[in-house]
Amino acid sequence: MDKADSGVELGSFLRAMRERLTPEAAGLPGSGKRRTPGLRRQEVAELAAVSIDWYIRLEQGRVGTPGAAVLDAIAIALQLSDSERAHLHLIARGAQPPSRSAPAPLSPTMQAILDGMPLLPAYAMDFRYDVLARNAAAAALFGEDFGPGLNTARLIFLDPVTLAGQLDWPQVARETVGNLRRTLARHPDDTGLRTLIDELRTASPEFAAWWNDHDVHDRRHGRKRISHPRHGVLTVHYDTFISPDGSDHCLFVLTPADPTTETALATLITDRAQRLGTRSLRPTAS
Repeated sequence: MDKADSGVELGSFLRAMRERLTPEAAGLPGSGKRRTPGLRRQEVAELAAVSIDWYIRLEQGRVGTPGAAVLDAIAIALQLSDSERAHLHLIARGAQPPSRSAPAPLSPTMQAILDGMPLLPAYAMDFRYDVLARNAAAAALFGEDFGPGLNTARLIFLDPVTLAGQLDWPQVARETVGNLRRTLARHPDDTGLRTLIDELRTASPEFAAWWNDHDVHDRRHGRKRISHPRHGVLTVHYDTFISPDGSDHCLFVLTPADPTTETALATLITDRAQRLGTRSLRPTAS
């Protein structure tokens, strides 16, 4: 099957799967009689935590090769069976899905901590670098598409926008390689982790070369520069906090390293709140 045919097959399959699922079965409130059966595209996008524009392009076969994590988020949203999930992966990316050895869900405590930092971009990850949750400040900095369903290691090595935006990319990328090697020693039998590493070794010459160096890093804190399309160069400190509950989840927090970055972050957070019609938590003078 060539790329055009697989795109048509993918779109037809996704439409069929969402049309058979009612809003009530998906845990959504009913909205009366609908012109077409099943879920709307926007509802699937919301359930899978992806943007509606991206999901529309996915149904149209115009997103290249989507990652395994985001396909699994869509499979969960559409309540696919194991065989249907496998079919989705095969027609979308030409490979069998990774085994479902899902990590523990994010604890309510860590979620509360994440939500309680409205002025600092932060997100929670599992040991595979899969994003589990992000706060509003992270969405303001990185965009609405950033969140569950994405893998930050894939973004760092395979996403052109992320590569262009990380001005200290060699440092961040090498830390990521070393941290994944350290993580593999703790989880040697995790299929999802091995699938990620194999994918990056195949797709990124830099990852493959650095992986063969056998360097081990514990990426807990550092400083980096981010190129932002509106605010130019932002300099931030990053710190990683490991959950004490044994889940191997971590909280990744960015703090401004200079007054210019602090002002830019506050502006981004306020602008997003105004755009969404929510209350800004930017501090005001007393």
